[in-house]
Amino acid sequence: MRKTIALFLALAAVTSPAAALERPRDQDRAFEAIRQGRSMPLPMIERKVLPFMAGADYLGPEFDGRTYRLKFMRGGRVIWVDVDAASGRILGRSGD
Repeated sequence: MRKTIALFLALAAVTSPAAALERPRDQDRAFEAIRQGRSMPLPMIERKVLPFMAGADYLGPEFDGRTYRLKFMRGGRVIWVDVDAASGRILGRSGD
């Protein structure tokens, strides 16, 4: 029993620092930003942007804490749309 407890404690000590160093996932950053009122929820952002991207396939978002970057594909080309997370304002497009 003591060996099992010692092994468990050793594993916890080894894995805990690694977990603490992991970068937060986009969805974790987005959830926290929405909770703090610094960002609109992604579905609201998508409702504002998708009408401007008719004919493009929506591939998904990225989030850095202040800006959503929505990825689209049209005619074999990737298009990135940067959106202010707080206001939903389109900041720019690239790859068009």
